[in-house]
Amino acid sequence: MKVLILEDDELMADLLETVVFGLYPDAHVERAERVSVAVASWHEKPADLVIADWNLPDGSGLSLVRTVRQSSLETPVVIISGRSDRESILAAANLGINGYISKPFSVELVHDRLTKLIDPALLEDGAPQSLADRLRLAAETNIQLPGTIDAASVLALSERQDDLTPGQLAERWKREPGLSARLLELANRSSFRRSGNPVQSVKDAITAIGVPMAINQALALALDIAGKLPDPRLKELAQFHQGEAAKVSIEAERLALLLGDRGEVHQTAGLLSRVGELVALKVIQQHLDAGNALSDGDINKAMVDWAQALGNRVKIQWRLSLEIRELVGAVYMLRKDTVAKDRLVMRAAALVAEGAGDAENCQRLLRQLGLSNEERGKDDTD
Repeated sequence: MKVLILEDDELMADLLETVVFGLYPDAHVERAERVSVAVASWHEKPADLVIADWNLPDGSGLSLVRTVRQSSLETPVVIISGRSDRESILAAANLGINGYISKPFSVELVHDRLTKLIDPALLEDGAPQSLADRLRLAAETNIQLPGTIDAASVLALSERQDDLTPGQLAERWKREPGLSARLLELANRSSFRRSGNPVQSVKDAITAIGVPMAINQALALALDIAGKLPDPRLKELAQFHQGEAAKVSIEAERLALLLGDRGEVHQTAGLLSRVGELVALKVIQQHLDAGNALSDGDINKAMVDWAQALGNRVKIQWRLSLEIRELVGAVYMLRKDTVAKDRLVMRAAALVAEGAGDAENCQRLLRQLGLSNEERGKDDTD
């Protein structure tokens, strides 16, 4: 299934893409910032869904609508526009569009509109048949994590977004690895970076993109229907891996604070430490949803074979800084000659989180960090 998005506002296109992938995880999304590029994309291969802004740098999105309707009357077309006057709406409707959404729009509205436009039979068209093929494709394309965010709670936040601070949202969402990664990705785009330094914490990411857009991103992920993992085996595994990531996050922040650091970057790295496993679970669920059967052994083998590769893909795709990526890597392995404090913190946090805090290798790391028994959370008499 191909989806064509014509939108010159990078942030708006990101948001639309998030909604599309939440609804149609196997979709191939092509984005264009100019009408001419979108028209060329349509002629090369017609799309199964077209979403177009009205005003573009080189003309009107209605030109794309005319091109689409010359060759297809069935393809769903949605216009996104800042124009809300009756004349504009009628002008677009006369071209045979299927939906008209005024900016600023509600993510929930876009979600509902798109859900009704696509024939479910298209969703598996051209999709890979084997689990290995699905996992391989996921490692080469856009990835979204399943989320545990409740849409109703996000909608409640949107009602009072003018009173919320980035710090308050960061605190509320600090146990949501999928959302944290998405916010960091957006904040590190060139259109938001205020300096040459990458954004490292969720709070700073929300500050960069703004509270309203952060809430919209949260809602888009909350409405990700493929992320609910109805298979009980996968749900249990997801809860386990999310729980392990949360433990590392909490312990890393605690150790960093003991050393006089803010701990936000360490917390973020901990949250992201199981992204590969979570992405693998989502792809496995998609395979089951397509009517395929998998044994527990099949699931475990897929997790072992693909979690690391998918995690690496996520780190690159989401534009995570080299520092964050190295901190995540330190959760699993350290070079023997490593002296960097941040990396020692992450490895020690991982060992404590898995119940190996009393092991000699963990105690050695804590001694390297200069933490006393009491500061390490141990009794002096041990």
